[in-house]
Amino acid sequence: MTEYWRWTAAEAAAQVKGRTVSAREVTLSALARLEAVNPHLNAVVQAMPEEALAAADAVDAAVARGEDPGVLAGVPVTVKVNVDQAGHATTNGIRIQAGHRAAEDNPVVANFRKAGAVIIGRTNTPAFSVRWFCSNLLHGATWNPHGRHITPGGSSGGAGSAVASGIGAIGHGTDIGGSVRYPAYANGVHGLRPSIGRIPAWNPSLPDRDIGGQLMSVSGPLARSMADLRLALAAMSAADPRDPWHVPMPLEGPALPRRAALCIAPEGMPVAAEVKDALRAAAARLADAGWAVEEVAAPPPLREPARLQAQLWMCVAQQSVMAAVRRENEPAALAVHEHIQRLVAPPNLAELHDGLTARQRLVRAWNLFLAQYPVVLMPVSGELPFPNEDDRLGFERFAAMWEAQLTQLAIPFLGLPGLAVGTGMAGDRPVGVQLVGPRYREDVLLAAGEVITGEGMAVAPVTPAWA
Repeated sequence: MTEYWRWTAAEAAAQVKGRTVSAREVTLSALARLEAVNPHLNAVVQAMPEEALAAADAVDAAVARGEDPGVLAGVPVTVKVNVDQAGHATTNGIRIQAGHRAAEDNPVVANFRKAGAVIIGRTNTPAFSVRWFCSNLLHGATWNPHGRHITPGGSSGGAGSAVASGIGAIGHGTDIGGSVRYPAYANGVHGLRPSIGRIPAWNPSLPDRDIGGQLMSVSGPLARSMADLRLALAAMSAADPRDPWHVPMPLEGPALPRRAALCIAPEGMPVAAEVKDALRAAAARLADAGWAVEEVAAPPPLREPARLQAQLWMCVAQQSVMAAVRRENEPAALAVHEHIQRLVAPPNLAELHDGLTARQRLVRAWNLFLAQYPVVLMPVSGELPFPNEDDRLGFERFAAMWEAQLTQLAIPFLGLPGLAVGTGMAGDRPVGVQLVGPRYREDVLLAAGEVITGEGMAVAPVTPAWA
């Protein structure tokens, strides 16, 4: 069988539309790849070959009728198990939701279908989608194809592992504290956290989220090329009136100065030498391409947004969330929630009010900075991808990881887009950089990402050495 699973989403969609290959052939190849490597990774916790082939046949029928099947025609994709997909369990990685069945699609899933994508499976997440690692008592552990000693990231760890290993060209993820960007970084691929409101999302089968989740949680794509992230963003951002936060902004904005700020260690965060090297190499590529790059030691605040983000994130933790965590009784989830509350206590009403008020001041400061520097180059993490399950080593280690993830935690509070760009390997671990830009200007970040990655070069799929 031809290895169509190696194709990028852009290649697959073009060939399907051009009738060089059928969507069914592409899907069969993707399913074969899933069957070959997923037993060694556990990235996909629910495969759906029959549904996938039916979707592929529908795409082929549309092409035969001369219709436009969509921007992702026949592209194999995966969906994270924390969003509703009609007829399937929205488990969120927890046993207490194992029997939960969605009756209708989340807008993200609906938009994938409308764009002609073929959903081949649902990917793993840690319990409650709250960790930078990816294991739970319901679905088990997901492994990084670069090595079982490295975290696959979280919470979209299944998506990152799947994309990196060629199980689907695009993986859906969610991000409230780095859960798209960090798995992309850990698995050596690319991940886009879009601006708040860019991609509509809502789980019809579950209660509405608290204000922290509404302000900061987004869905976004992971992929092996910038072109694929562009296609995924175009598909996923189609309007859906079910999400009141959705903002129908154009995907391309007016030209902005090609100017970037290089922030190697924002607010003095510890940064590994290998990460610094990756940042300077990325800055050099931008400069070689004609960008004006200036090293800035003191960007606008990140620690205050990170602290307020955690407060809003945890504002209901003492009530419904912690009750569910205790009911699930998953040791890692219990420990992580307790560690976070030690670092940042849930706010009282006055603190919640003050935090929401402070958001305007902080967003204004970042807007002004981004008006001067439309792209900010900073770490995804201050450390190389963590040793797997390192957050089980106690509070002190967790606090150090929290510090390393400063840039991931702060950006959601500001509502800004962030792009994790895989730049290669540092020894036996992937490394990369993060780009941050103005709201609804993902196009600027993707343009800079294309320069950094070599004008469209895609990351090659990885076969785990133990497979």
